Amino acid sequence: MATIKVSSPATVANLVCGFDILGLCINEPADIMEVALLKENTIVIRSANGYPLPLDPLQNTAGAPLVQMLKECNINTGFEIIIYKSIKPGSGLGSSAASAAGAVVAANHLLGNIFDKKDLVRFAMFGEEVASGVQHADNVAPCIYGGVTLIRSMFPLDIIVIPAPPLYITVIHPQIEIRTADARKILPERVLLKDAVKQWGNVAGLVAGLMKSDYELIGRSLEDVIVEPARSVLIPGFNEIKKQCKEAGALGGGISGSGPSLFMLSMEKITAEVIEKVMKNVYDKIGIDYHTYVTAINYDGVKIIE
Repeated sequence: MATIKVSSPATVANLVCGFDILGLCINEPADIMEVALLKENTIVIRSANGYPLPLDPLQNTAGAPLVQMLKECNINTGFEIIIYKSIKPGSGLGSSAASAAGAVVAANHLLGNIFDKKDLVRFAMFGEEVASGVQHADNVAPCIYGGVTLIRSMFPLDIIVIPAPPLYITVIHPQIEIRTADARKILPERVLLKDAVKQWGNVAGLVAGLMKSDYELIGRSLEDVIVEPARSVLIPGFNEIKKQCKEAGALGGGISGSGPSLFMLSMEKITAEVIEKVMKNVYDKIGIDYHTYVTAINYDGVKIIE
């Protein structure tokens, strides 16, 4: 029986204007996963630190991708997965994606790396379907590829890694839960053409800003006129945090994934640390518990550590 341990990092999906198509991998927080190769066709799932994880592989965000992987490789083997969860489910930081991506990367390594990264994303999307009822890749793609990724197309899957300059990310996770499935239900079914045009411009501007290392363009493009107005009402203190953080020097930011976590991008670490203090001050006044992270872009994605 071979065993491997991986670190599977958190991700920030959407990057404000890129709903379901843009994602960013960050260094912290990260889950640790141990995956072992078994001699029988079964998938065993264990929680190492008390999170109540579904044990049925088809109902588990790490198990469902491996079911699909085993169907395609047609090998009489199985896996045992032990998950040390640090990315809280419902945080908006890609908890389900970390489980799915970590599982497929580790399993693929144990099988001799028979699948490429695009295949691994395709498998991991089955874990996202378990979590939200919809297959999407804006978390699992950056988690597997690292850095910033653009999902140009879902069917067929087309993933582009976007070169990105050094950026510091400040995240605050208020201790409330917003389920991805619930956050999707409040999205507008129709979008005005003028809003769509503005959103397309912001997405293109953000991608161009990242590729050109144009920090001012990145900041100008971090605007969402479609999804954020609907979802921000679910997050206490959202408007105040966004206003005060930009005044304190952040390039911009918004909701991480479906929330409730909020993120802000900065050019320098010292600015990101100032932003952390601003965020803390807002939630201290509101009286909501929180966790914060000052981190940077993770350019590697899921990493084998043992």
